[in-house]
Amino acid sequence: MIFDLDDTLLDRDKAIVQMFLVILEKCYEGVHHSFKNEMLQKFKEYDKSVYGYGDKTKMIESFFDEFPPKHRLPSDDIQDFWNNNFPNCFSISQDTIKIINTLKSQVSITIITNGVTQRQKAKIINTNLNSCFDIILISEEVGFSKPDSRIFELALNKLNVHPEETLFVGDDLEKDISGCQKVNIKGIWFNPHGIDNNTEIKPYAEINSFDRLFDFLQ
Repeated sequence: MIFDLDDTLLDRDKAIVQMFLVILEKCYEGVHHSFKNEMLQKFKEYDKSVYGYGDKTKMIESFFDEFPPKHRLPSDDIQDFWNNNFPNCFSISQDTIKIINTLKSQVSITIITNGVTQRQKAKIINTNLNSCFDIILISEEVGFSKPDSRIFELALNKLNVHPEETLFVGDDLEKDISGCQKVNIKGIWFNPHGIDNNTEIKPYAEINSFDRLFDFLQ
């Protein structure tokens, strides 16, 4: 069983809120509560516009231009500030850890994630997922990104399993589900928010919680 990381094992939306609070504390003073909500929504919009890109400098500078801070981070420091702080904004429930470890006792498990190696590794270590997964493939490290079939084939080789014996669990219909289906892996769409599927991509199954995964182990 192969898992995506962001927005599957880890809740990236919650982490973005935490990162916003870090920037608010570092760079702003005396912001009224009602104005914080407006700033947060804009921060989420800026983040969404550059999701998947490693460099967050332009995103933060654009946010600063719209909401001038009292203490503006120098442009040369923004990326390091993001890399050092964002991984610490992630958390994971003990229930999820327990489910993952139970699955691990029954099947081989691994992670495939797109992203910058430094940040993705830090997220995994900070949430203790490194103790659950022996095989972790990060796109920058291996040279291929989902939905490229080669990253899925690499996982199959490392797990020493056949595609028809494998399930992939991810939140992104195109990168995760369509990507794994290219190599005949069954894709389970993790959809906890009940988003409508308006694409032509047809997952093998759809779940809204990880405990549902035990239904597929037969």
